[in-house]
Amino acid sequence: MPAGLNRALLTLAGAIVAIVLAVAICSVAIIAAGASPIDALTAFFNFGATPRAVSTGIASMLNQAVPLFISGLAVAVGFRMNLFNIGVEGQYRIAAICAAYVGSTFVLPAPFQITVIILVAMVVGGAYAFIPAVLKVTRGVNEVISTIMLNYIAISLAAYLVRGPFRGERQPGTLTTNTPMLPEPAHFPNLNDLFSLIGLPPARGTGLWGFLWVAVLLGVVVWLLLERTRFGFDVKASGLNAPAALASGVDPRRMVISAMVLSGAIAGLVGLPEILGDKFAFGSNFTPQLGFNGIAVALLGRNKPVGIAIAALLFGFLNRATGPLQFANVPPSVTMIIQGAIVLLIVVASELTDRIALRQEERRAAKQLAQATPVKVGA
Repeated sequence: MPAGLNRALLTLAGAIVAIVLAVAICSVAIIAAGASPIDALTAFFNFGATPRAVSTGIASMLNQAVPLFISGLAVAVGFRMNLFNIGVEGQYRIAAICAAYVGSTFVLPAPFQITVIILVAMVVGGAYAFIPAVLKVTRGVNEVISTIMLNYIAISLAAYLVRGPFRGERQPGTLTTNTPMLPEPAHFPNLNDLFSLIGLPPARGTGLWGFLWVAVLLGVVVWLLLERTRFGFDVKASGLNAPAALASGVDPRRMVISAMVLSGAIAGLVGLPEILGDKFAFGSNFTPQLGFNGIAVALLGRNKPVGIAIAALLFGFLNRATGPLQFANVPPSVTMIIQGAIVLLIVVASELTDRIALRQEERRAAKQLAQATPVKVGA
């Protein structure tokens, strides 16, 4: 069996075992909470009793997966450089509020309006990630510490801006404060027409967010950049062995800044699916924790765009089931327990499969060496 296929099968087997063990662990927690694991499992796969409810459930799952996928990509770019960008949470928040406010100050045809908002978000996110990158290469400040501290600054700054300089008119019947509402050209068209292709009616509410296409394109671009370009090779080489990379002509300091800024620019897009597809403003109740959850998604997806997409869909599937779980008298916190257990067990399974694959490769190499070495026959 080819080494690549063997490694892929080991990874898949480890992931399946980890998910099964996570379900078993969570079943114990569900029983301890006085509920039925069977009811909980049924609730996870309950997308609704009507075709419109099914399409709405699918849209909800995908809508929750898209920002997690983008967040996971941002984290993965840093991981490739052995940089732990814990600051995605702050980077996407400060980028989201700036992009929402700037987008509300002018009106252009839809493609240009949306493009400007996306560019503003990427520039702000990249600029905020530039700060810990410079601190690391100039003063040796650990990026974990600096990005965590910058998260608190960004969260507090966003809270101040949305209640102060960037505040818009409060919408009737709401208790939250928002930036000014985006004009009509900034509303990203939804993808509800896709449901007709599978024989389902359009989803309720804002439907399936159109930013899904941007996320797919972003995943392809990140994959090509990291796997098929010199930049991607330099990032990986610098992360694995900075002195060796420097000896080969790659400046590790420059690569740290480049990788960190790229990670921040991607992180700046995390909040846009919600802003352009649903809220059309940044509010004081804007969805939190997307940056921190992106770390789990990146780990679960092993820093590969395809794996991150699968992990994001898994998290979206689990998060969507919060409502059905409540109807089944199962605590919604079960979802978080399952997510945590899966991530922990996947990390353990990943380490085990890596060791198994390494031992198999060593045995294969030893066998090939033995076959290639001529046997001397004594006189």
